[in-house]
Amino acid sequence: MIRVMVLYSEQPDADRYAKHVELCGRVAGARFRHGRVLRTLHGEPELRYYAEFEFPDLAAFQAVADSPELRATGADAAEMGVPHSVYLVDLD
Repeated sequence: MIRVMVLYSEQPDADRYAKHVELCGRVAGARFRHGRVLRTLHGEPELRYYAEFEFPDLAAFQAVADSPELRATGADAAEMGVPHSVYLVDLD
């Protein structure tokens, strides 16, 4: 299973993020989830929001990695202006 994890340092504006969620839903073969980071096990988190695309395998991710739909999500995330990091994870 492949996950593209996006970690935001601040919580995005809810109305603006709704537009982003709509774009993310257009990525073929992926399941998209997102939500607030509540806390760490030891208190306040340094990150405030989490999102992920989940693909069944690397081939499914590679099939859309350079697609206009996935590129649009990256461009839109940058336009939101909320600092974030993106990680590609291969889960066993």
